Amino acid sequence: MSIGLLGKKIGMTQIFDKFGNTIPVTILQAGPCVITHIKTEENDGYKAVQIGYMETNEDKITKAESGHLKKSNIHPLKYLCEYKLNSLENIGLGDTITVEKFRIGNLINISGLSIGRGFTGYQKRHHFNRGPMSHGSKNHRQPGSIGAGTTPGRVFLGKKMAGRMGGKKTTIKNLTIIDINTTSNLIIVKGSIPGKTGNLISIKSQ
Repeated sequence: MSIGLLGKKIGMTQIFDKFGNTIPVTILQAGPCVITHIKTEENDGYKAVQIGYMETNEDKITKAESGHLKKSNIHPLKYLCEYKLNSLENIGLGDTITVEKFRIGNLINISGLSIGRGFTGYQKRHHFNRGPMSHGSKNHRQPGSIGAGTTPGRVFLGKKMAGRMGGKKTTIKNLTIIDINTTSNLIIVKGSIPGKTGNLISIKSQ
């Protein structure tokens, strides 16, 4: 696994290729990120790198995070994330990671928090069909029976019912990089990604 990159979602738009085809794209601001901690097999039992993103004031983070960053002489960072690695070669504490590590045409995986929809019914949440709307039917948007009788005498775990929808970590794989702007740390990828505008995302290369 390689080191990923943290960033935020700027928004969606569309571009046109040389044949005039419309391509829906998402604009991301990725990095720059700073390597805040390096874990080794001797000290921690595995190899990993921790990166930080988005400078902030010291009073905006916890004292534990502040002390952790001060050990490495790194300014306060709002977000921290860890990536496991197979090798720690050419990696130094305090190094900066930017969008220059990516190339146009590369496939990447993007993870983020999906948009929360609140408490929703089973039609919206699980795409169930509605009941008849006429001829005396009273089952329009009701779930119907949710289990058997005496046996087993309970509702099985995982039953598709109404409940909280969205607000979970979601990963979209194999998104193609359309363009990169190294000056503004922008990446344009084909398709949509989880979350709303300004949402924190994690970008990992294939």
